[in-house]
Amino acid sequence: MSETEQKPGEAMSEDVREMASSHTSLAGRLRNYFLTGLVVAGPLFITVYLTWSFITWVDNWVRPFIPEPYRPETYLPWPIPGTGLVIAIVALTLLGFLAANLVGRTLVELGEGILNRMPIVRPVYKTMKQIFETLFSKSGSSFRKVALVEFPAPGMWSLVFISQPPAGSIAASLPEPDNVSVFLPCTPNPTTGFFFFVPRNKLIEIDVGVESAMTLIMSAGMVQPGADKDAQKKLADLAATARMAQLAKARETVE
Repeated sequence: MSETEQKPGEAMSEDVREMASSHTSLAGRLRNYFLTGLVVAGPLFITVYLTWSFITWVDNWVRPFIPEPYRPETYLPWPIPGTGLVIAIVALTLLGFLAANLVGRTLVELGEGILNRMPIVRPVYKTMKQIFETLFSKSGSSFRKVALVEFPAPGMWSLVFISQPPAGSIAASLPEPDNVSVFLPCTPNPTTGFFFFVPRNKLIEIDVGVESAMTLIMSAGMVQPGADKDAQKKLADLAATARMAQLAKARETVE
């Protein structure tokens, strides 16, 4: 029997014993504590940083449209972050309310009529309007399904997002009768990628959400779908390993 097996009340498994024994030194415990702190603070810091950057960007964009007497920093010694974001949300909501009324629809149609008469502005506006209507439409089906397609070579599979099926002359020109539009994002920048038409029978739809698939692509496979559910458990296991290493060190000191 080994010395570890002879300890009374010992119930740790073999892998836990090995893990604890490898962290009995002071440097090993400090490294474990550092990694635990990094796992806790890293995602929190990046989330706060990105959120703060977005709020600051919106504030800087909206502030020039606010008259100086109505700005909070005019009466306070410091600006209030998020004021521009709140004003932007209220303004967009009010604009949507006005556009839903008869007078608002008339004004929108009048503005669209003016833009449709401009040669350079017209295609840009129409394209942007169709994209926004597709993305934010309640009944739209774009980018709500994830599938696998055999790309870029036989035996190699890539994640794609299913978009709207082709229509008009494009659908009539394709050799297969049933096709769909798909977007294949690149790693790690999903804003670039490939757009192509593929027969529906060449796709394998999978039960993975768009957000999970996007995370998988951005992390280059390091974060698998469903891994977020086990994040807290892994963090707790890491902290438990550190505690067990500390207990093992204390027992060796006592003995």
